[in-house]
Amino acid sequence: MITRRMLARGGALGLAGAMAAPRIARGETRRWRMVTSWPRRLPGPGMSAERVAERISALSAGRLQITVHAAGEVVPAFEVLDAVGSGVVEMGHTAAFYWQGKQASSVFYTTVPFGLTPQEHVSWVEVGGGQALWDELYAPFGVKPFMAGNTGVCMGGWFRREFSAADDVKGLKVRSLGLGGEIYRRLGATPQTTSPGEILTSMQSGLIDGAEFVGPGSDIALGLYRVATLYYAPGFNKPNGTGECILSLKAWQALDSELKAMVQHACGLEAAFALAEMERLNAEALAALSGQHGVKLRTFPQDLLRVARRHANDVVGEVGAGSALARRIHDSYVAFRDRTAAWSRISIKAVLEAREG
Repeated sequence: MITRRMLARGGALGLAGAMAAPRIARGETRRWRMVTSWPRRLPGPGMSAERVAERISALSAGRLQITVHAAGEVVPAFEVLDAVGSGVVEMGHTAAFYWQGKQASSVFYTTVPFGLTPQEHVSWVEVGGGQALWDELYAPFGVKPFMAGNTGVCMGGWFRREFSAADDVKGLKVRSLGLGGEIYRRLGATPQTTSPGEILTSMQSGLIDGAEFVGPGSDIALGLYRVATLYYAPGFNKPNGTGECILSLKAWQALDSELKAMVQHACGLEAAFALAEMERLNAEALAALSGQHGVKLRTFPQDLLRVARRHANDVVGEVGAGSALARRIHDSYVAFRDRTAAWSRISIKAVLEAREG
């Protein structure tokens, strides 16, 4: 005799079975490789790559497991985009401005001289139309991009020579990537595209005279204070430091909607967490650099910043003139910067000035 209790029990079991069936069907473990542009577990971007991989594995209960490879283990630091787009690996962690030579407007997705601050940049990508344009920009390379880390406001760089005027940078070989490198070129220096893991040895050997990377929390790990004791601010060339996670479009499209949501969530969480972590690391490292390692903090001369700002306006405009898509990205970025400037001026800038007294 079939009772109401038996029907209820059968219905519950049926529902459980229906819920379990897709998991069984989708239950295979996917194993991906992530290549990066960073030395292994480098504070800042290197750790962002590790945390993204760990979060995806945890969120997916092991359904998607990712092995992280440091720069040079599978491909060199500046070949991450090609490796992911061609399907050599499924995933990469890097910085968009490394692809300036392939697509000039990629720089807008890491940093632009005198451009958006970290929070402003996140706002542009997330709610200001930046993500859709980014997807469109990277589609021809066969990759899907996400923000997945941020080193925050960057420093201007490490130098052995004091600067008192804009002309003092003339003739120097400076490790500086993205549009910041072009600004240094127009100031009379020679920009170098040295990979992060080679900056210290390049400075030791004299191949470069100065270098910018990110901020104290990452720079101290590279040991740059050992060869240059003058640490300059502000980071006019890199006011933001977004790290990107790129996925092979083929691999991305093969994921079910649940795994896609997990990957997106892991990247978004890292974009927020990394900013918080870098604030702590930068503060602690700055104190150690100046207090224990004899680093001297310096500020760029005002005339250098004035000339650099003029060059930046020209350089950014030239990038925007490169193509119809570049113009749309440029216009979206610049319009967002102009809209947020008034609020940033009376909010964070005014608060900091008031706090200092």
